[in-house]
Amino acid sequence: MTHVLKILLIEDDMIEVMKLNRAISSLQLNHKIIEANNGEDALHLLEKKEDLPDIILLDLNMPKINGIEFLNILKQDDVLKYIPTIILTTSSNQKDLLECYKIGIAGYVLKPLKYEEYVSKIEKLLAYWSINELKKI
Repeated sequence: MTHVLKILLIEDDMIEVMKLNRAISSLQLNHKIIEANNGEDALHLLEKKEDLPDIILLDLNMPKINGIEFLNILKQDDVLKYIPTIILTTSSNQKDLLECYKIGIAGYVLKPLKYEEYVSKIEKLLAYWSINELKKI
């Protein structure tokens, strides 16, 4: 059975935020998107440990705290480390990819340039996570 996901999107580019929201809307999905403009803002949202997201979609290249720094902080927390975190980025840098998997991500998805391909990737990504048994924290 699929369920509605609460997704924390950590992305500093407002066009990318609008693109994800548009994709979810066009796919007629009811997932709830919580937005944070950078890792620092996301940590403030998560520190209360109430009403936590089911998954996190994380961009790597951000101001203040970048994606890898955010991951390192997240994975040190005994509660937050269980939230599946998927990198959603334009970086095909193998060093970034390896570092993220070493820290403990759940996936690494490259944002395609074509919108139709982006929607297809988002559809598959969210379909996968909506059938997973997720830890309720």
